[in-house]
Amino acid sequence: MNPLRSFRSLVRFRPIELRSSTRRLARAASVDDLRRQARRRLPRAVFDYIDGGAEDERTLDRNVSGYARLEFRPRVLRDMSNLDTSISLFGRSLPTPLILAPTGFTRIADPEGELAVARAAARVGVPYNLSTMGTRSIEEVAAVSNGPKWFQVYAWRDRGLIAELVGRARDAGYEAIMLTVDTAVLGRRERDVRLGTTLPPKIGLNTIVDGIIHPAWTYGLVTNEPITFANVAGRHGLDGSSAITLADYAASQFDPALSWDQVEWLRSQWDGPIILKGVQTVADAELAVAHGVEGIAISNHGGRQLDDAPPVVELIEPVAQAVAGRSAIIADGGIRRGGDILKSLALGADAVMVGRAYLYGLGAAGEAGVDHVLAFLLDGLRRTMALTGCRTIGEIEPDLVTWRRDDPSTTPWTGGH
Repeated sequence: MNPLRSFRSLVRFRPIELRSSTRRLARAASVDDLRRQARRRLPRAVFDYIDGGAEDERTLDRNVSGYARLEFRPRVLRDMSNLDTSISLFGRSLPTPLILAPTGFTRIADPEGELAVARAAARVGVPYNLSTMGTRSIEEVAAVSNGPKWFQVYAWRDRGLIAELVGRARDAGYEAIMLTVDTAVLGRRERDVRLGTTLPPKIGLNTIVDGIIHPAWTYGLVTNEPITFANVAGRHGLDGSSAITLADYAASQFDPALSWDQVEWLRSQWDGPIILKGVQTVADAELAVAHGVEGIAISNHGGRQLDDAPPVVELIEPVAQAVAGRSAIIADGGIRRGGDILKSLALGADAVMVGRAYLYGLGAAGEAGVDHVLAFLLDGLRRTMALTGCRTIGEIEPDLVTWRRDDPSTTPWTGGH
């Protein structure tokens, strides 16, 4: 027996990978792993802006943990050789029921910001939703993405500006408008309060120290153009070129008179699909249907607005039963695995949105990190479909999941009016 031959038959050396981002991603087995990597790479104020929620962050936590309260009821002995994850949404065929949510100030995670996310979304063929408070413009994103694109708007005081933005989105080929309806005022995000977070960040001693500790992030910040709200560039007081706290910005721009009239007005400006983001009760879902909106995004703003708002997973089923197919339902909040996507669909959602998940990937490894998150979620969806016996999205039925009964204190909310 030749010991060297035996050793060589058992041992394979990995090729040397010079790119640190590739090495990091190879060690990231989950979204939580990417979250930890982003936390190490980003300054504390930046990470906490991405990661944090309102007040004691109970809703933020329950958005994620709520999915663990659902268990599968898998079917077996089904031919899974031709698995299909495609759906039709607003008249467009999509390869999978996933949408990338709008996130503001994305370039604080990576210099490419929204451009990186839009390119990654286009490669997969899923819709990317650009925020009004994005740090790349409507036109910049359209120039790098031939995939489906949506545009998110707030109810700002200046309706003329919103009309202008919606018109620009139409001209640039965006396919849907998402109106965020849970921001009459800004929620109290206490991590930002403690750190004195402003947009853009003010330079102080703590900023300098954080920059030294995170040199890669600092290099990207100082070697690229200043971060502003690109869609309103040049408008004094709007574009983020002067440091302002989040609360002050919201108070100056967001319209506390937000009402259902805003939906009617938006319809006069846009003839494509309108999705309401921030619906949190059955009653408001029914009103949304009555106002003719094409999509309802069940969302508590990622737990960033009202603490103790109901977790998204507990709202899907009652809203789906009330809406009964009259409007598309998008579940937004807490998705961390492909299995979470499948659970949402079984409860009645037509698609899901993710925001923090891809921001963790962006913060951990830039555009490649977003690719990694999308591959992880979509591979997980396909795997979970195969293990539960669902060959197509249409075969995902309500009896695929059941609420766990081992903790009577966590009976799911019934979605009453």
